[in-house]
Amino acid sequence: MPDKYVLLVCDEVPHDVVLTDIGVRVLEVVQVVRRLTDLSLWRSKVLATQSPSLILVGVPQEDAEAAVTALREVGAQAEARAQPEPGFASH
Repeated sequence: MPDKYVLLVCDEVPHDVVLTDIGVRVLEVVQVVRRLTDLSLWRSKVLATQSPSLILVGVPQEDAEAAVTALREVGAQAEARAQPEPGFASH
């Protein structure tokens, strides 16, 4: 009997939030990153200054869009990216 693969179809595709450029208002961007990730101020600063960096992984689209908006409001460049569909193993 051949192997069968099943792809679960979800209404919500998970998204990642990527900080691509921190901009000139570094402290404000770090504070937004801290609020979004619940990381310490130090870890938020490290994450924000190592752009491009993943700020959020696998969140719903509306949460990703809200995070991107919050980051852009303080002068950062960010984008929400849909996670790719999982690949199938080939035999």
